[in-house]
Amino acid sequence: MAQAKGLDLVEISPQAVPPVCKIVNFSKFRYEMEKKEKEARKKQKITHTKEVRIRPRIGEHDLEVKIKHAREFIEKGDKVQITAMFSGREMQHKELGIKIMDRIKDALSDIAEPEGRTSSMGTRVFLTLIPKKKLSK
Repeated sequence: MAQAKGLDLVEISPQAVPPVCKIVNFSKFRYEMEKKEKEARKKQKITHTKEVRIRPRIGEHDLEVKIKHAREFIEKGDKVQITAMFSGREMQHKELGIKIMDRIKDALSDIAEPEGRTSSMGTRVFLTLIPKKKLSK
């Protein structure tokens, strides 16, 4: 039938029982599929992970600026990784870095939630914040 019409026989869903086939112009079919895939890629939201680095002895205003930057990243839909870096004798007071992390977490609690717990590796303490899901009305 396809040859009689000058078209191609295209298998649409091979897993179905029986398999589904259509008689169409294959180049036009392929063009339509590529167009659908392109639209699907356009609608995807790619999230990036942004990093905000702090020190345990950060000044009050400097911390507010870092929180403001983190807020901007989260509002754009990106993940934010807060990293507290320690050096020398600061390593003996990791609780200072964890206090700062808790403060940042509280300041951003209206728009973000922690992805996991505050973790420590070597001379750094990490906290990852992700945007909260928006409630649909």
